[in-house]
Parts: sequence; structure tokens; C-alpha cells
Amino acid sequence: MAQDEYLASERIRKRLLAARQRFHANDNISGFIEPGELEAIQAEVAGHMQAVLKSLVIDVDGDHNTADTAKRVAKMFVREVFSGRYLKMPAVTEFPNVERLNELLIVGPITMRSACSHHLCPILGKVWIGILPREDSKLIGLSKYARLTEWIMNRPQIQEEAVIQLANKLEEKVNPEGLAIVIEADHFCMRWRGVKDADSSMTNSVMRGAFLTNPDLRKEFLTLLSRR
Repeated sequence: MAQDEYLASERIRKRLLAARQRFHANDNISGFIEPGELEAIQAEVAGHMQAVLKSLVIDVDGDHNTADTAKRVAKMFVREVFSGRYLKMPAVTEFPNVERLNELLIVGPITMRSACSHHLCPILGKVWIGILPREDSKLIGLSKYARLTEWIMNRPQIQEEAVIQLANKLEEKVNPEGLAIVIEADHFCMRWRGVKDADSSMTNSVMRGAFLTNPDLRKEFLTLLSRR
């Protein structure tokens, strides 16, 4: 057996390939991870990160500040900032729209924390979600919007794709008459490196259903956001 076949990452990769399942940086692969393999991935990442530090000519044996850096970074990637790739979707309790609510609901600003999939630099920003329920819509608790947002964003992302992933999941869960999402975020791949522009940010949106067909509803949503 080849040495790579002992690695948890290689076993998971083979399952994904056999299932013809995409595993891009912003995909969730939790359904292909078996018990104990997440710990093995974390240990594997720590080993590779130690090699990266050594290649950067950092004395990881003599420098007390970087002695455990590889382990800390591995834990951060697997358990925190990229956890949306490896953990199942958080439980989202759905309630029937008993009162037949059909008025605009806005949730936000929800704090967004992600990482650019090009440079793995932080993306920090805010998310606003507008929902127009229909009679057969499912209602979810306010905290669940934040939990779903965190789950989607805790992956290497580009903002343009992240907003679409979030919109797709909310449409699936809520089945609204209309859905609108606005994201405004600072990208540290611009602030920290490259052009090093500390003032620019990126804002993008997705409008679906009634927010596309009803300009008054869209205007109401955007006006309420501007006042906040």
C-alpha cells in the first residue's frame, strides 16, 4: 500500500472522487468524513505547516514563539476559520407560517468572517438578509440566519460566490416569496498585500423572487439598509 493511502486526506479524496463529488475550497465535504478523520486531518496539516515554517527559514526548534505555531494554525484552519467545510450544517428548526405573515423581514447586520480562497487572507464584513414570506413559507429563528451565514462563510471563499451559496441555502430552507442579501466586506488581500489599499471595500447583492419583480419592495429593502 502506498504511503499516501494511510493519510486521512487521501482516503477522503478517494471517496469524493468515487462519488464524483466536487470538493472545491468553498464546498462542504462533511458527508465524506468518517469518525476520527478530522483529528487526523488536523495532525496532517500541522505536519505540513511545520515544513512550511522550516522552508521560510524559521527556527521552529529554537524560537519559543513559533515552537507550536504549526499546531495552532492547523487547529485554526480545521476547527475554526474553515470549519464550514468539515462540519455538517447546523440544525435549523423550521416553523409553519401559521399567521400567514407576508411583510418584509430584515435580519442584520450579521458579522461575516471568511478567508479569501486566493491568498487565505481574512475577509471581514456584514451581511443583511431580507425575507418576504409566503403562506407556505417556513419560518426560522433569527439566530439561525446567523448560524447559517457563519457555516457558509467559514470556508475559503470569494465574496461573489459566498452570497450565492447563502441565498441558495436560505431559499431551500425558507421557501420565501422573495429573498435579498447584501454583503459589504473588507478584503485583507487588498489591505495587507498587493495594492495595500486600506479604504476600499466590496459590496455585492443577490435579489430573487419578489425583490426582482417588485421595484418598490427592492427600494424599501435598500432604503432601510441605508438608514442603518
